Amino acid sequence: MKIRFGTSGWRAIIGDDFTFANVRNVTEAICRYLTENFGEDKRTLIVGHDSRFMGEKFSQVAAQIARNKGFRVLLCNHPTPTPTISHAIRHQKAVGGLNFTASRNPPEYQGIKFSTSDGAPALPEITKQIENLVENPSNAEDKSGGSIEEFDARPEYLDDLKTKINFDAIAAAKGKFAYDALWGTGRGYLDKILRDCGLEVETFHDWRDVTFGGMSPEPGEKQIADVVEAVKTKGLTLGLATDGDGDRFGVIDSDGTFIQPNHLIAILTDYLAESRGWTLGVARSVATSHLIDRVAKDRGLKLYETPVGFKFIGELINKDEIILGGEESAGLSIRGHFPEKDGILACLLAVEAVTVREKSLTEQLEEIYSRVGKLESGRIGVKLNSEIALKLKEKLSQEPSEIGGRKIENINRMDGVKFIFADNSWMLMRPSGTEPLVRIYAESEDKKDLEVLLEQGRKYLLE
Repeated sequence: MKIRFGTSGWRAIIGDDFTFANVRNVTEAICRYLTENFGEDKRTLIVGHDSRFMGEKFSQVAAQIARNKGFRVLLCNHPTPTPTISHAIRHQKAVGGLNFTASRNPPEYQGIKFSTSDGAPALPEITKQIENLVENPSNAEDKSGGSIEEFDARPEYLDDLKTKINFDAIAAAKGKFAYDALWGTGRGYLDKILRDCGLEVETFHDWRDVTFGGMSPEPGEKQIADVVEAVKTKGLTLGLATDGDGDRFGVIDSDGTFIQPNHLIAILTDYLAESRGWTLGVARSVATSHLIDRVAKDRGLKLYETPVGFKFIGELINKDEIILGGEESAGLSIRGHFPEKDGILACLLAVEAVTVREKSLTEQLEEIYSRVGKLESGRIGVKLNSEIALKLKEKLSQEPSEIGGRKIENINRMDGVKFIFADNSWMLMRPSGTEPLVRIYAESEDKKDLEVLLEQGRKYLLE
């Protein structure tokens, strides 16, 4: 099979394409890429895994291969969040990191996320080189000097968070929280750091279950119903959740309302501009709400639009050009952090914003609406069958003047095809990088119109 990296690494079904043989091939290709591009000087490599089936076995195999190629391997000794590995890469001055995770994909999937020496997801020009090396393996001899060391990345990561969050204010407020780890890597991280502040935290699903309760470990409203119920019945400050590898967030307001990722990104953009006094730009992916644009304009901040994939936002964080970067798929990082999305950080920022402003997230969102207006956003997925897949490329290459009677003012092909309409609504059609489907994103100033817009997009795609 051909190994192809998507927006966040290589993912495949365990036992089908994700096999020990392919793991060896990919690991050897990554080691070869690192050796050819960085020589023999920088030889430390972080290797970790999430709580998925066989994660520790796959990571051990990768560690052994890297050791045999002369690398000093720091092998994480427990399921470790992706953002924690990103921090470790930078803190240990490593040449890169391999994390065995399929993030929020269903439990039958496994994956490899490869991060470069800055802690960011590898850019497409790098992953393409690795793909070519997988297809054209060499018989390079093993090297001496390699080693494998057991490594706990948690303490240094949690210490780093303490420099970026106002924990004094959080501790003084004595809030009460619920946290759903979704059987993933956030357990012992987000709940621990809040408890270290003397706060009450009720946890859900904070043990390992490689089936993730029979669902995808995604912190969406349906998946974290237990947290919603706890917040509503026990009068909690917030409900929090992270996905399988801890890089995505889910937040429930004090009245039990699920805060859409688009909305939290807007709220935190507004909060950071106000609380930190930062005046740099803000970044969002092409699929993310234009409410971010409006908040940025209101706060006098430059707006950057990027392709989908946090690696592109990470570049702007590395250059210190933005105060926050976010994606509608619940990915977020901030200035001074590392260039990888961090669900643990995002949850803590939500806690801080509620604590410092002494207002619920819903109240903060309503204040934003009063200043910049309201937008409604959503997305649907259209599964790819052979017929749709065959005509998809041609369909997306067309240049229609209207869709569903809406005049198109601009077509953005940065990533997928985004139609900007004359009434300020928009629609994006983008093939998924990890699943056999096309995602249709849309936004309008009216909720009912949003539903119409999404249906018009589905019909356009299928007609």
